[in-house]
Amino acid sequence: MRISAFVGCALFSTVVGAEPILVPPEPVTTVKAAYPAEGLARRKEGTVTILATVGRDGVVKAGEVAESSGEPSLDQAALQAVLQWRFKPALQEGKPIESQVRVPFHFHLMEHGPAEHAPPPMPTGSPTPTGSPTPTPTNEIVPSFESTARTKREALSRGASDYHVDVEKLSVVPHQNAADYLKLAPGILLSNEGGEGHAEQVFLRGFDAREGQDIEFSVDGVVVNESGNPHGSGYSDTHFIIPELVESLRVVEGPFDPRQGNYAVAGSAEYHLALNERGLNSKFSLGNWGSYRLLLSYGAPGGDPGTFAAAELFQTEGFGQNRDGRRGTVIAQYEGHSGASAYRVGATAYLASFHTAGVLRDDDLHAGRKAFFDTYDPLQGEDSARYSIAGELSTRADRFHIKNLAYFVARPLRLRENFTGFLLDTQEPQQSPHGQRGDLLDLHMMAWTIAARGAAHTSAVVLNQVQELEVGYFARGDFVATSAQRIEAATGHPYHTDSQLESHLGNIGLYGDVNLRFARWLSLRGGLRGDLFAYDINDLCAVQSVDHPSPVNPPGNASCLEQQAKGAHREPNQPATTVSAVYLPRGSLILGPFGGLSGSLSAGQGARSIDPQYVSQDAKTPFAGVNAYEGGLSWSRHFHDQTAPIELSLRSVLFYTHVDHDLIFSETAGRNVLANGTTRLGSATSARFRGPFWDLAANLTYVRATFDDTKLLVPYVPDLVVRADGALFGELPWWRARLGQPLRAALGVGATYVGPRPLPYGSRSDTLATVDVNATVGWRGLDFSLSLQNLLDTRYRLGEFNYASDFHSQPFPTQVPVRHFTAGAPRTVLFSIALNYGGRR
Repeated sequence: MRISAFVGCALFSTVVGAEPILVPPEPVTTVKAAYPAEGLARRKEGTVTILATVGRDGVVKAGEVAESSGEPSLDQAALQAVLQWRFKPALQEGKPIESQVRVPFHFHLMEHGPAEHAPPPMPTGSPTPTGSPTPTPTNEIVPSFESTARTKREALSRGASDYHVDVEKLSVVPHQNAADYLKLAPGILLSNEGGEGHAEQVFLRGFDAREGQDIEFSVDGVVVNESGNPHGSGYSDTHFIIPELVESLRVVEGPFDPRQGNYAVAGSAEYHLALNERGLNSKFSLGNWGSYRLLLSYGAPGGDPGTFAAAELFQTEGFGQNRDGRRGTVIAQYEGHSGASAYRVGATAYLASFHTAGVLRDDDLHAGRKAFFDTYDPLQGEDSARYSIAGELSTRADRFHIKNLAYFVARPLRLRENFTGFLLDTQEPQQSPHGQRGDLLDLHMMAWTIAARGAAHTSAVVLNQVQELEVGYFARGDFVATSAQRIEAATGHPYHTDSQLESHLGNIGLYGDVNLRFARWLSLRGGLRGDLFAYDINDLCAVQSVDHPSPVNPPGNASCLEQQAKGAHREPNQPATTVSAVYLPRGSLILGPFGGLSGSLSAGQGARSIDPQYVSQDAKTPFAGVNAYEGGLSWSRHFHDQTAPIELSLRSVLFYTHVDHDLIFSETAGRNVLANGTTRLGSATSARFRGPFWDLAANLTYVRATFDDTKLLVPYVPDLVVRADGALFGELPWWRARLGQPLRAALGVGATYVGPRPLPYGSRSDTLATVDVNATVGWRGLDFSLSLQNLLDTRYRLGEFNYASDFHSQPFPTQVPVRHFTAGAPRTVLFSIALNYGGRR
């Protein structure tokens, strides 16, 4: 058998005189194509060339007919055969990457003697080079650049804190939503005091990023952060991402890549979606607390994993009081190619409605006035939606790779939360006499976002090394209308408007990025990013108090006043505009690898645009800045046998970060507010060990975050975060004789430990420790799974706070700060049945 494969990888720019930077894949297991009965009966011959996508694990993820034989049955036989091949994956700088391989199959009929005496025709479907009449046993891998437009170019590593996380078999570990996959990267803790569909609060490297204000989130290039959101500019709700579609994510901890844009203060996280379970898939899940989930997905068998459609429906009554929720999501995407160009179009629709319990006072719990899973205010909750469309076009010409992406997002949101009960409704002199009417905050937003981004990448050989250059742009416009009102507990009616803004926000960014290789073991990667931020704000409720109101026409109970000192008339609004630019250098020095050991030194600056409510006319710096430095070591070793690759990788990083204007949670505002500068110093260590039947990952992060002026610890930020995930998987061959095919089995375990977190007024929170388990058994296209989250049924406090409140739970309340908490979920059981039709062989 002669195998001739043509590899097309985006960075495989081999030039005479250059040291290779990519090792192509090598076939380990090959399968001959069976001569189809239809082609045999019709005596059809021909050559079929299959373009196969080889994953990082060496498995052929997808295949398509690149050159047809003209006979559909031969094309299909070749496609079925190549999907069973296994490879040693392609390596880029020693790390496995996804690649594409061209495999020609030559079908011919070999006759023996005269037809009347000949035995039946002997079918052969061996892969052979086009035009080769005689098969010879050799394995030959020949570089080709014909199909590189379809291969996604791997982003170059920015050092030891650049984590390219392949979910792979760790998907069997229980994950409640797509945000849970973030915990595969070191130092990430997720919390949520807002309920089932509220965006996750993210802690990363000593940052309380809340719901995304300090982390740039994106999905295949589409930024999720919402500029101008009244709950916090940068709010990132990732619940619209269906977890089963998450193929991988890239987490860069720190602002070290020039591609990172607004909100990348603590770092960035980008999800990559694909449907690797091809065919028609259905999954139904049933759990305690009245929980139901239905998932449908489809991807053509053997097709590109990037082409799919998926829909999800979920509802739950929730544990305890006021925790019911419902959501629905549809995601559809199509990837295709034409010649040297590739394109991708996608659309998303998401609807969610849920209630939330909010916080409880610790003294009410201990006095028996409230149970652990109770609530004070049943009006708390959220109603949200997200609609988006996106299109991407990439083209290759000579050594240039040009890519452009455009997208549009419509985002309505209503959020209701109460952190203080009946405390903030003070009696103003001009108001009618009233008592405390309630502090429930009702936030509304309607946002429209239109954006585009693109880049041009090229390479050349200088000093016998491949040098790379990329220039890119980012353009975004947000048109946002928001309001924040206080709701009267007795009637449910708004009684006061805290804010009402119309915001037009613009951001244009440019960057240049180089990869300078001085030697095979020494590279300098980085460049300069410039961002222009523009604000056009109309505060429709700018005047809320008057020093000397008119005695004839007092303002009374109105929120947005039309008078100023001494009763002079003015309109209640106040416009403000400002424009400012920031320039952010970023770079990483990469050393190695030396026997699998690499070192890195990184430095960079990041920026976060400020909330529109803080914008004043011609403000000079409408953004917060960050300076970050780190050094790290990483080691990896790849072993290959005849079944699957084995990989062991270790990383350790020391980091330092300074922010000039940080964000700190305010219970009265119900969100993060601007504070003074802060400094973080810490370390992160991670490990991953993957093999034929196991996938293990663990990470540990320790950080000390302090205010620059007082040297006190930044509240709510955990010092120590430990996370471990593990999966065992494989076939149970002793069932083959009874069932015809072996049973598949998988076991996944995830464990989290969080040390005591600092709280205001010098106190500390409790520790947090949970264990989650999932077991799956499958046969043919059928899978059964049982998932238990919080296996030990630990009663833990997901979030803890110290502040003053009055929920009318005590006859003589005080304004002394007390402990508050949000309850973590008890043991949650979920049983699932999944059916695949047409995708498994």
